[in-house]
Amino acid sequence: MLLIIDDDLAIRTSLALMLKKEGFGVKGAASPDDAFKILNAETPELILLDLNFSIETSGEEGMSLLSRIRKHDTAIPVILITGWGTIDLAVQGMKLGAKDFITKPWQNDHLLQSVKTILNLEQQSPEVTNRRKLEEKYQFDNIVGKDAKLLEILETVGRIAVTDAAVLITGESGTGKELIAEAIHSNSKRKSKPFVKVNLGGISSTLFESELFGHVRGAFTDAKTDREGRFEMAHRGTIFLDEIGELDLSSQVKLLRVLQERTFEPLGSSKSRTVDVRVICATNRNLEEMVANGTFREDLYYRINLITVKLPALRERPDDIPLLAEFFMNNLKIIYQRPNLQLSKPASKWLKSLPLQGNIRQLKNIVERTVLLSSSDELDVNDFQASLNAGMISSRSSALPEVGALTLEEMEFQMIRKAMEFHQNKVSKVARSLGITRFALYRRLEKYGISYESEDV
Repeated sequence: MLLIIDDDLAIRTSLALMLKKEGFGVKGAASPDDAFKILNAETPELILLDLNFSIETSGEEGMSLLSRIRKHDTAIPVILITGWGTIDLAVQGMKLGAKDFITKPWQNDHLLQSVKTILNLEQQSPEVTNRRKLEEKYQFDNIVGKDAKLLEILETVGRIAVTDAAVLITGESGTGKELIAEAIHSNSKRKSKPFVKVNLGGISSTLFESELFGHVRGAFTDAKTDREGRFEMAHRGTIFLDEIGELDLSSQVKLLRVLQERTFEPLGSSKSRTVDVRVICATNRNLEEMVANGTFREDLYYRINLITVKLPALRERPDDIPLLAEFFMNNLKIIYQRPNLQLSKPASKWLKSLPLQGNIRQLKNIVERTVLLSSSDELDVNDFQASLNAGMISSRSSALPEVGALTLEEMEFQMIRKAMEFHQNKVSKVARSLGITRFALYRRLEKYGISYESEDV
């Protein structure tokens, strides 16, 4: 049974009809007293609570009722219904334990999706498992490892994949956040639909709307044709928003709108388009800290992290390091046509002792560089040490300023300016030489006030 709490009979009736059509049992309550008469008699599976369910529209009575419900039974999931004017209040409700909030006027599909997702998550329970059992149930082909922390994460990924829950993946750079996002999609009901990756750290604020929502011909000087945005490309599938912690506040507002309402307008168009997407975000930043500092919107934070998956650093699962090294080497056997490549047992043990601050990405780089530099088919400790020393010598060949002489921003500014001069302001070549995308370079050029000629994107 689902419980709807709202003093407006029309809203209760509308919600009840929609939910009953989907097979749910529904009861309605017009006041806190009515709600607790039902709660004292039975336990609903989920509660839909309108924050402004009374004549008094501040939402305080709704928040008070939410607190009473949480004290009565913390296990009952609550979805808040709110207008745009009370989103801040809904965020406070999320802190009190509400599972989600829906804004008015709601879309029936979106509200139903939220109800079904939360009920699915509540009904599932974690189980102790091993890699073999996971492989029998789910598809994790490209994720290597048997560490208990990783298996627990994969078990969570398998359970949440079948829902449409918004997922936030956190962890250090190089820990495999994109692979986890792909695994969620490939084990979901949307797996036959598009999986669209977006590196938000590589999109400047001026290009954000065009990239995410598309544009129509004539929207700006170089808009010669209509262009489909990433959200539209991901329709009925999954959109993966990587480096979400890099978004500026103005872009965060625009993103929140489409996540709330599931509608957007392409740049230059006044016609709204509806989109059905599952949203997965990732970051290596501490978003809670950013919220406290005012650099990340609190309402957006609660919108994207119904489920949080925190990936451990590779040094926290050292037994997986030899398995990953073998995996990379098996791929390199084909790429470099060296079918007899193998890892010696001492080398496997030695690799586990490396700090690997760059995590999986750094390990892959070390293995590949060692394969390229070694003429032996059996890679031993000496081969890896020689490879690491070669890398250190290479990195020291260019003199760096003394510690404290320049800030990181000053060094970045000087390097970009030097690259621009060397490549005669050709943005594509500069970006390639610096190892970043054009969009990431555009953001930095704007940040440092370095003039440039725009290229077609």
